[in-house]
Amino acid sequence: MTAEVIVDIAHSEVDKIFEYRAADGVFAGSRVRVPFGGRVVDGFVMRLKEGSDYDYSKLKDILSVVDDVPALNAECLELVEKISARYHCPKALVLRLFLPGEMRKGRVRELYKNVAVFKGEAEISARAKAQAAALSFMKEAGRADYTELCGKFGRGAVAELVKKGALALEKERVNRLPYAKLAAEAPERALTAAQKSAIGKIRASDKTVQLLHGVTGSGKTEIYLSLIADTLREGKSAIFLVPEIALTPQMFKQLRARFGESAAILHSGLSAGERFDEWWRLRTGDAKIAIGARSAVFAPVENVGVIVMDEEHDQSYVSESSPRYRTEEIARLRAEYNGCKLVLGSATPSVETYLRAKEGEYGLMELPERINARPMPEMIIADMRREVRRGNNTPFSSALREELAECLEKGKQAIIFINRRGFAQSVICRECGYVAKCESCDVSLTYHSEEDCLKCHYCGAQYHMLSACPECGSVHLSYTGTGTQKVVGELKKLYPSARILRMDNDTTSGKEGHYKILKAFAGREADILVGTQMVAKGHDFPAVTLVGILDADMSLHFSDYRSGERTFQLVTQVSGRSGRAEEKGKVVLQTYDPENYILRFAAENDYKGFFEHEISLRKATAFPPFAKIVRVMVTAEDDKRALETLREVWFSLKELYESEQEEFLFFNKMRAPVKRIQNRYRYQVLMRLKSDKLLPEIYGRSVPRSSREVLVYVEEDPGNLS
Repeated sequence: MTAEVIVDIAHSEVDKIFEYRAADGVFAGSRVRVPFGGRVVDGFVMRLKEGSDYDYSKLKDILSVVDDVPALNAECLELVEKISARYHCPKALVLRLFLPGEMRKGRVRELYKNVAVFKGEAEISARAKAQAAALSFMKEAGRADYTELCGKFGRGAVAELVKKGALALEKERVNRLPYAKLAAEAPERALTAAQKSAIGKIRASDKTVQLLHGVTGSGKTEIYLSLIADTLREGKSAIFLVPEIALTPQMFKQLRARFGESAAILHSGLSAGERFDEWWRLRTGDAKIAIGARSAVFAPVENVGVIVMDEEHDQSYVSESSPRYRTEEIARLRAEYNGCKLVLGSATPSVETYLRAKEGEYGLMELPERINARPMPEMIIADMRREVRRGNNTPFSSALREELAECLEKGKQAIIFINRRGFAQSVICRECGYVAKCESCDVSLTYHSEEDCLKCHYCGAQYHMLSACPECGSVHLSYTGTGTQKVVGELKKLYPSARILRMDNDTTSGKEGHYKILKAFAGREADILVGTQMVAKGHDFPAVTLVGILDADMSLHFSDYRSGERTFQLVTQVSGRSGRAEEKGKVVLQTYDPENYILRFAAENDYKGFFEHEISLRKATAFPPFAKIVRVMVTAEDDKRALETLREVWFSLKELYESEQEEFLFFNKMRAPVKRIQNRYRYQVLMRLKSDKLLPEIYGRSVPRSSREVLVYVEEDPGNLS
């Protein structure tokens, strides 16, 4: 038997099938150890076949099989081929997406414990009281953890019972369950007529992709859970995707409460052992529901009955490292393979998704009202220009201060949203204008007051806080911009008795960082939660009756065609955290541009009005979804090498441009807006195309010019053009 093997080396030169002789125990999908180029490497068996295209006697043997069960199933192997072709990347790189990283590197294995098992009576001396007690205990228990048994009756007594044959020791697999202490209570709620109607339409539709467009608090989660319950009853499995790790424990808690240990969680915040065990529970079928962020779309479940992608509009569903895949595309491939539905849910769907649903490519279900017809929160727009004219230099408008005071007096909770962590956005010298910048990136440093240091939010580097300007020696330094730390400090001055929690990347390190903060806030251990966009979506806090949005304009004026859409989504999502229980909620939106149409649509919770305005604008200016933006990035530590490669890429693409000019709306080369990140210089060729017809040619002319020194990659409709 011949095995067609992909070696686990992510390089285009070895991105091809190698044939080996396979003995019994080798299957398609097996991880194997094979001789390759004078060393032994890991490989993946893609197919088995009779005979060989080469002289069979000269083929090398597979040395060993790594796992008892093939790591990859037939669906995974088919997906690898499709993803590799779609994103023009080595198959080995794609194969790695389907395995926990530590497992692939051989750094984590199954965990076993010793268990004592009762085998029968034994003759015990009257003086051996510990032995007698242990035997009596085991006769009733049947089996027990060996370490605990020794702790209870003594190692010597247990050893004697083993020696006499009364007990036997066995190895038992231990599952390292994440969030084992997760309190889980989620009674099944009666579905409303609107929810039943949506579920019925999803089931009856002949379309693979279904968009569930429901306002915040409309009960989308209960629809997801009902669809998953139906799937499990049919003996099938499910995949549930959420955009951020912050949301995973909360949703996992509901799934665990409803479906027990059938739910397994996958995300990068787990320990290597936990991720490995959860992955194997899914691979072996012990668990049927995979929940997690973006990478959970590659979960090793079989016979998938439904895939749910909550908050489908979120940019975190796009991978920013190779392969630069879009989660929705992978989820759709899996849905088509399994003949199941992909349900996209959002209160603020992306413009592209909603257009596809309106035009009939996707099924469309609308939930325009909250559960039990609860009112949407009242939106108060605070004009910060007036506040400044009145001499108010704090981050809070008078309206927000009044509403916060009333909220706290009533014993309710508030969320304050600002999408910038740290204390101040940058440190500037008032004498010469010097701005503290990262040595490795072409960006200003952010001041963090708690650690009294400067941090780069691109590469993570930390610097000592300046005592004087390094350019002119002046000690007159200013802080510009407001971050979460500064907001917390100002709130403590205004409301000294208020209990305040902060939630951003600096406070959520560790597996349970997000969960602990959210649990404390849900348990009423704090009155105010200050946070970045991780507090904006998916959370349900019944006692929150006020949301304050600071710097609502922050994302509005970015030089990005999606800036209006992102601002609308963010404002709508964070507003939706208010008034989700009996009492009507309020939102104070602070802005320097109160007449802006985006903010007006958000204030009126008018998604359809926003969509019609935005889609008309996109059509008139020929931007996605009516065009395709493609960026070829060239990065290198050596500026000269980066420029040389850019020229090569540019001239090759220019030939394409000149022969296919009718397909191009824009074509140019330039430095990237952020010229350097992590000591790598960055250049780009930016294109706007009428369609995706030329994509394969663009990949083919660009990616092969990548080398050890210079990285060249392609981004389609990039979420961040900086």
